Amino acid sequence: MSYEKLAKDIVENVGGDKNIKNVVHCATRLRFQLRDNKKANKQVLEEMDGILSVVQSGGQYQVVIGPHVSEVYKEVAKNTNIDNKQDDSNDDGEKANWVAQVFDVISGTFSPLLGALAGAGMLKALLIVLTMTGALSEESSTYLILSAAGNAIFYFLPIFIGFTLSKRLGANPYVGASIAAALLEPNLTGLIDSNASFLGIPAIVVDYSSTVFPIFIAILIYALLDKGLRKIIHKDLQMFLVPMLSLTIAVPLAVLIFGPFGTYVGDGIAAGIEFLIERSGLLTGAVLGGAWSFLTLFGLHWGIVPISIQNLATGGDPLTPMFGTAVFAQIGIALGILIRAKDRTLKGLAGSTMLPGALGGVTEPILYGLILRYRKTIIYLLAGGIIGGAINGVLGSVAVAFAFPSFLSIPAFSPIGTYLAGALTAFAIGLVLTLVFGFEVKDKKTSGNEKEHNTSVNTGESQPTQKPEQLIEQESIASPLTGIVKPLSDVNDPAFSSEAMGKGAAIEPTVGEVVSPVNGEISAIFPTHHAVGITSEHQAEILIHVGLDTVQLEGKHFEALVKQGDTVKQGDTLIRFDIEKIKEAGFDVTTPVIVTNTDKFTDLIVTDDVEVKANEDFIRAIV
Repeated sequence: MSYEKLAKDIVENVGGDKNIKNVVHCATRLRFQLRDNKKANKQVLEEMDGILSVVQSGGQYQVVIGPHVSEVYKEVAKNTNIDNKQDDSNDDGEKANWVAQVFDVISGTFSPLLGALAGAGMLKALLIVLTMTGALSEESSTYLILSAAGNAIFYFLPIFIGFTLSKRLGANPYVGASIAAALLEPNLTGLIDSNASFLGIPAIVVDYSSTVFPIFIAILIYALLDKGLRKIIHKDLQMFLVPMLSLTIAVPLAVLIFGPFGTYVGDGIAAGIEFLIERSGLLTGAVLGGAWSFLTLFGLHWGIVPISIQNLATGGDPLTPMFGTAVFAQIGIALGILIRAKDRTLKGLAGSTMLPGALGGVTEPILYGLILRYRKTIIYLLAGGIIGGAINGVLGSVAVAFAFPSFLSIPAFSPIGTYLAGALTAFAIGLVLTLVFGFEVKDKKTSGNEKEHNTSVNTGESQPTQKPEQLIEQESIASPLTGIVKPLSDVNDPAFSSEAMGKGAAIEPTVGEVVSPVNGEISAIFPTHHAVGITSEHQAEILIHVGLDTVQLEGKHFEALVKQGDTVKQGDTLIRFDIEKIKEAGFDVTTPVIVTNTDKFTDLIVTDDVEVKANEDFIRAIV
């Protein structure tokens, strides 16, 4: 996969560089703030190889990539001016509500730190294993050196937050980091437990290492101070005078007010969580375990991450063991699909999404690539997450180091046996339910004398059809091509054969002409003219992708006769293409015809004819 090309295509289809206010990335997704979301082309983005899904949530336009998102982000940075993009109060772009803005700020603060936090957490888990097995002594210099490497980002976390949060708010990140560093500087920490004062005002100095909320509050105030100073100080003096005054004002205020207040906020939240767990650990665990996957889908889990990190500073985090069971349920579902699926491509998809989850706790590829496609498994996910979370809530396991829940991070939890009780229960529930009940949605039963045909069911197997007269509500989608019908499972492209884009069938064309299969509107026509999207009068969203990887031809041998927004009738010619020249260029002309919003229909029934002509019955979408 070319990350450079994928990045260029993403930037183009989110409306171009000028439409991007800001972009960051987390473990699996690019998080754009766009000036106008309507300029982004969701259908085109989701059709691209390398993109799992597109989500609009929390005031962000989120493009889900998978574990290699950091590589794509680097290329996106080369194609945009993101390093110089700051939030502009005069910007006339789309405004999110205050809740979305809060999650956006939290996300933008912690996203750049996730790799370092996860890596350090895994190192601390490894040290726990080495000391438990006697392979390393806690008094040895080797242990102390490695412990310093694992502890550093947590001890100095306020400095990292000061930098990323200041940058996110448009203030000088180095000044923000300096404000945080001042709270950890030996001259200040030496005043802990003393009768300290500033200009005669009593000061309560506490240990700010590994804390989250005090520096969050301090930097929020600093960002406002920075903007205010820049309005009243002459531009020629801003370079040194704004930082000097910011440090002079913000650090004492942090010591006198913001730091202690933030500490009380953190302690209050921790006390509230402890109260809930003491009242009903079962209920608390069940809610977190059941809700976590859905919070992750919309990026709302960022509201819990800083609380978990703050809890670690006080000795242990009880939240991660509860919501972590949802991760193990997802891994179990992916393994179940891997074992049960008969289609090799689907097996490959399940295996490739399962490994990042099992080894690194990154499960968004499972969520978007499998669970949201095969929605029957959502029930299994809820069952595993709720029951596993309830078990860990009752038994009282805690995380002693920050780590994404996975099999490799098990030593980061204590007691390990207690944690495993909930985690493995959730894993077993996801696995067993998938193996026993399957992951596909079965077609309705029919009489035994009917022919079998490919219905694009999730396993790629043929299922019995219904006669048209038995169907109450349906939409008829005609064939857009003349050629030989193939099941999607035979398409040599996992994006289509796995049905990740939706259900349908493929046609190997014998005539180089695409006609409209329905009455409707052209929702997308690709710049390279190799694919077209149509929304029917009954809101079926149909994608016709002429050939495989033919985007590389850059429009050669293709002629588009329509443009986006055109109204078309069934049978109208949309695209002409030269079959022989495309084959001579080394490309497969097999053309997937996909209903991308399959979830809006109870079933799709594909013709059982081996050959089909343009405008003949091809797919029946059952409402």
